Amino acid sequence: MDLDAFSRLLGDEGQSLLAGLRDFDPAHELSVATRLRRDHPAELVSAALAQARLRQRAVAKFGTEDAARMYFTPNGLEQSTRASVAAHRARRFTGELGVRRLADLCSGVGGDALALARAGVSVLAVDRDPLTCAVARANAEALGLADRIEVRCEDVTETDISGYDAVFVDPARRGSGRGGQGGRGGSGKGGGAGRGGARIFDPEAYSPPLSWAVEVTRRVSHAALKVAPGIPHEVVPSDAEAEWISDGGDVKEAVLWFGAGLADGLFRATLLPGGDTLPGTGLPDPEPGDVGRYLYEPDGAVIRAHLVSEVAARVEGRLLDPTIAYVTSDALVPTPYATAYEITDVLPFNVKKLRALLRERGVGVVTVKKRGSAVEPEELRRKLKPEGPHACTVFLTRVAGAPMTLLGHPAARAA
Repeated sequence: MDLDAFSRLLGDEGQSLLAGLRDFDPAHELSVATRLRRDHPAELVSAALAQARLRQRAVAKFGTEDAARMYFTPNGLEQSTRASVAAHRARRFTGELGVRRLADLCSGVGGDALALARAGVSVLAVDRDPLTCAVARANAEALGLADRIEVRCEDVTETDISGYDAVFVDPARRGSGRGGQGGRGGSGKGGGAGRGGARIFDPEAYSPPLSWAVEVTRRVSHAALKVAPGIPHEVVPSDAEAEWISDGGDVKEAVLWFGAGLADGLFRATLLPGGDTLPGTGLPDPEPGDVGRYLYEPDGAVIRAHLVSEVAARVEGRLLDPTIAYVTSDALVPTPYATAYEITDVLPFNVKKLRALLRERGVGVVTVKKRGSAVEPEELRRKLKPEGPHACTVFLTRVAGAPMTLLGHPAARAA
């Protein structure tokens, strides 16, 4: 979709087409397209169908109500922030830091700008891709937030941020996609027709690079810089607070926070939707030990933030292995930062013995989890051929360096 096609989509005919496609079934797209092209231009029908598909995909990130009114590009949707994560960040900016005017550099289709505006912030949203900027303006209008969001189409490296008390920078972390025009930031976040290119792991290969983004944060009172969750801890600036965020158990992003009132050098893990946040305390790694009655699987954000030791301390636990992020304990201690399992069996890894044990127990539903094992869960499930009415969780891991299999079930189901 180009800028002209998007402009036509915003017109009366395009809006009528979109309204009629709100609940369409993609499986019937060919017949729907054939019918609509009898009365509407083929290019407009194609644009409307593509937008309808994107809106259906966007429900997972933005919810049914907002997704049905918003506009997207394929890359823009893929790279946009999940609404729950953007809302959490907006709460930190407003409630914790008192921000009222913010420049969103590399704003994409506007996911973060919308959350900030809803929290009462006046936002300057900047991206250099014309189509992406048009989509962001349309989203601000569609959600009734145009009076709080100014969209500016320019290279973020040339943006004047004087007069703003905070910035948020979300550089592109993907190469250009097939048919695309680059990623977010200096190259435009969400522009192009592709679905994004390969992930970029070198922070200096971001667009714009990490060093530029960090320099920009020094110009305002507060700033947040979104980075890949796998960012090496050694490249995190010493005056930044680093926050890893998961939503529903899935790690979504990491953010480097700068400014007064923040803890320099602090690493934290925040778990949504509950909002529980675990700050690092500098605890040393606990000593490994024998498998206890319970196994704790830390949330991914906790692991990325290197805060497994903090979880172990909370549950009176120890590690299974010095290199594995599983915690074991003889105590069942409720914690939002890890999922607890009651362990029923511990045995050396052996497929035949495991299959025999599961058949003896009548286990037909097997959930396989692994850390420190080269065995693929799907391949193991095929070899086990489970049958029976019961369920079991199988952990493939190492204990004191040796490959082991642990059997158990969620502790909430314990008798």
